[in-house]
Amino acid sequence: MTMLPAPRPSPEPLDLPLKAALARWAHGISPASVAMAYADWLSHIAVSPSKQAELASSALRNWLTWLQAAGEGWNGDGGIEDKRFAPPEWRLPPYAALAQAFLLSQQWWDEAATGVRGVARHHEEVTAFMARQWLDMLSPSNFPLLNPQVLRATAASNGANLATGWSNWLRDAMAVSAGGQPRGVEAFRPGEAVALTPGKVVHRNRLMELIQYEPATPSVRKEPVLVVPSWIMKFYILDLTPDDSLVKYLVDQGHTVFMVSWHNPGPADRDLGLDDYVELGVLDALHAVQALRPHAGIHAAGYCLGGTLLAIAAALLGARHQHPLKTVSLLAAQVDFEQPGELGLFMDESQVAFLEDLMAERGYLDGREMAGAFQLINSKDLVWSKLVHEYLMGAQTPMTALRAWNADATRMPARMHSEYLRRLYMENELAEGDYTVRGEHVSLDRLRVPLFVAATERDHVSPWRSVYRVLRLARAPARFVLVSGGHNAGIVSPPDGPAAHQEAGYRYADHGASEAPADAQRWFAAARAVRGSWWTNWNQWLQAHGDGTQRAQAVTAVAIAGQVIAAPGTYVFGT
Repeated sequence: MTMLPAPRPSPEPLDLPLKAALARWAHGISPASVAMAYADWLSHIAVSPSKQAELASSALRNWLTWLQAAGEGWNGDGGIEDKRFAPPEWRLPPYAALAQAFLLSQQWWDEAATGVRGVARHHEEVTAFMARQWLDMLSPSNFPLLNPQVLRATAASNGANLATGWSNWLRDAMAVSAGGQPRGVEAFRPGEAVALTPGKVVHRNRLMELIQYEPATPSVRKEPVLVVPSWIMKFYILDLTPDDSLVKYLVDQGHTVFMVSWHNPGPADRDLGLDDYVELGVLDALHAVQALRPHAGIHAAGYCLGGTLLAIAAALLGARHQHPLKTVSLLAAQVDFEQPGELGLFMDESQVAFLEDLMAERGYLDGREMAGAFQLINSKDLVWSKLVHEYLMGAQTPMTALRAWNADATRMPARMHSEYLRRLYMENELAEGDYTVRGEHVSLDRLRVPLFVAATERDHVSPWRSVYRVLRLARAPARFVLVSGGHNAGIVSPPDGPAAHQEAGYRYADHGASEAPADAQRWFAAARAVRGSWWTNWNQWLQAHGDGTQRAQAVTAVAIAGQVIAAPGTYVFGT
């Protein structure tokens, strides 16, 4: 019998105002968690003379290398991989010396923070991560007098770039202080510039709206496709502009598509938990689709955390011997959180308790705070590159549909987010076989319908090797697809997309139940490489697992609260 953990103490009313204020000031990052990691590292390296000797030797080698760069410039061997220093000006004195000093310092600190005997693995990762954050902040590319591109632009424009950059900074600072969104987002309002695929809301409860899209072909596949997106962001990442819409692509290929659109929770929803998201989200959506399309199996697809939720629901249905699902597709979705990537840096008791204190005060976690964690993970590109491009160079980053969607953040109920962090990330209950829904045991070996699993190579949110583990946990035949790109851009990869992306393509392989290689790297070496979009591969797979076509019918008008609601519905506008 699995032993239940001892109940954790609830936040004390006297502590809450102080801890919540501290959490807001620290942008949700626990100072205690960082301090414990640093203390662990410092106390162990202080009594490791052999490690100190290695670092001293490395520092001497780096010093000699830097002296060469200071006198001669970059030697040209291998080039500079860090794109901050890719422009040719950084290869000439004195800027080559600055770039070389930074890169060598980065290398040295990575050596110093890792490989110290006795340091807990999590503390080692946090220490190395925080060292990178400080170094990225101090990069010479961030300072106008040290960046040759900024100096050249300033001379060419008589300082106009800095004046424009100051104006850009004031604009952004005022928008942030007012709680507003970046300029240009208003041009990508759902239903006007994005989320344009025609359809109607056919079902609604307190947690989600279910949208059915109109057919675009005379005949449609017999099995409908139900898509469950992540609740952290709005659903229209999968229905951006018509050229980038996965929904439109599926409809154009003859699929009947249903989409879950999550409600943006507020203080009144503080007690909604993961079980509610399984029941009111996935299971209720499945029941609604079954009512509208009886006698047809359902192709269910989940993106990111929506895929995790779908895997839980599918395993639960398997345990109940209920079989509404024809197939399950998991897109950039983890079910095993043992190695969650850099998000794991924020998963320890101190950090989660810190967030719980913040959420206890207002009943939810604001989406902008979650977005801040993602920015911190990739601060080099998302924070400091913006500083240089917009505030020092005085340039404007054009707003795009994807950037506008990314700014359209949602909130997360306090109970649900706490359970998600503790049960999935910290305890890894789903992969360990300890997960329950309303007391019902959920085991992924009950997931036995055919699986299509897509992951992306440069995913900071759902690392592909972590996503791959579902093939060893479920007892189902599976196709695993590894797509070039990141968490969002890799998934939103239309067949007519950028040529460079199509050139990179994807890899895939089919496996029998539990027959995939245990080692993900072995899978990578053996998988077939293909150019083009993975969307076409998925469409062919769905068709191969279907039972033919039937005559298309228009979406039935369903009155919701006394009116027929067109796609993209009303919940998508929740702020």
